[in-house]
Amino acid sequence: MQHPAAGSFPVFDSHFHIVDRRFPLVPNQGYLPDDFTCADYLRRTAGLNLVGGAVVSGSFQALDQAYLVDALATLGPAFVGVTQLPASVSDEELRRLDQAGVRAVRFNVKRGGSEGVEHLERMAFRVHELVGWHVELYIDARDVDDLAATLAGLPAVSIDHLGLSREGFPTLLKLAEQGVRVKATGFGRVDFEVKSALRELAAANPDALMFGTDLPSTRAPRPYQDRDLETVIEALGEELARKALAHNALEFYRPRQRAA
Repeated sequence: MQHPAAGSFPVFDSHFHIVDRRFPLVPNQGYLPDDFTCADYLRRTAGLNLVGGAVVSGSFQALDQAYLVDALATLGPAFVGVTQLPASVSDEELRRLDQAGVRAVRFNVKRGGSEGVEHLERMAFRVHELVGWHVELYIDARDVDDLAATLAGLPAVSIDHLGLSREGFPTLLKLAEQGVRVKATGFGRVDFEVKSALRELAAANPDALMFGTDLPSTRAPRPYQDRDLETVIEALGEELARKALAHNALEFYRPRQRAA
């Protein structure tokens, strides 16, 4: 049963994937997801008070930009893109993608398919200076310690899926205190109790958390459920939940147009 107030909260979905076989897909560790088109996504989220979102490139999309530009054109200017790019990408291409609505570069440390993390620092400063983008990392928090000093020094960065592991959570909290954003996504992927983690992160930095559905939850042990949104409200209370569900991400992603 849905939380009685859940539908009244604006939601900027900071993390979901579009899978469309009209565009190239690359098997990752032998895995290819089922289709999940823009129409599928809008049907699945019809019960949310959706004000926009971020389409995130997955490992299986590698460095393809065509699917993402098409998805952003289809979904409209309240939506932005998170892409994967080679370190050799031209300034012209960065500006083209920025015009299309892309706002971040993803480093998929856990699954691969993206540029190597050795290029993280240089690319983070380059894309921020040229087009105002940030970088996003899909990384297990157990592996964050080696990058923590680098991440703390980047102009803008977020980490996916609450960092996945409790083992590295203290480092994640310190990074949140230092301004790193953390996606409240993939609750079925983590190995800890979500509500307490949300409260700790919001206490460390009320601007850090950004909710996302993680649809279609590719390879997740437990896919997204609408109950996940209610978990955020119950854990944080109304004021902090409104920040985590929409406000923080709207400020971070700068969509071309905010939905009414």
